[in-house]
Amino acid sequence: MEKQDAIGVIVKASVQSFATGFKGRHEGEFDDPEGTINVKIHNVFIEALGKEIQYYSALARSLDSSLGNMLEDLAINIASLNYEVKRNVEGPLNPAQTNKIAEILEKYKRYEIRPSIADYQCLRDMNKGVVSPIKRHDSDYYLIDKETNNHYLIELKIGGDLDNKKARSEKEAILEPLPA
Repeated sequence: MEKQDAIGVIVKASVQSFATGFKGRHEGEFDDPEGTINVKIHNVFIEALGKEIQYYSALARSLDSSLGNMLEDLAINIASLNYEVKRNVEGPLNPAQTNKIAEILEKYKRYEIRPSIADYQCLRDMNKGVVSPIKRHDSDYYLIDKETNNHYLIELKIGGDLDNKKARSEKEAILEPLPA
């Protein structure tokens, strides 16, 4: 099957499955006090607007969250056609590298330097011949190209508001040396 056709099949199946599952779950949980909507419905800021708005707001939040999860799964399935897909990166990281990462991030923050491959290579060179503890970072995607063996670390944002609380740790993780 051609990749374009495979992508079409993956998208169609994902969207149909999502729609059926979302509808079934919410209809089945309508009277369940522990159901998805009824748990999300208790928002003190929305309560003053009335029961209909309260229910609609909870339904919209549930849809946004569920749709985002479905789109992430869809992206993983499509990426799997060309890449080995992992959800974390792990590798050795010694104290000198940790200090260098902090220094580099501080320079980024002050706009003294722009991110470059040299930043990464410097960290890799610091790891030679040193036994270091293994560090792990959960990421949205760690892709390894099946043909070229190139590695890509991607943090993906789908739906809702941009959450930048993890931005610093994600930048640190991108700088961590990948396993050889």
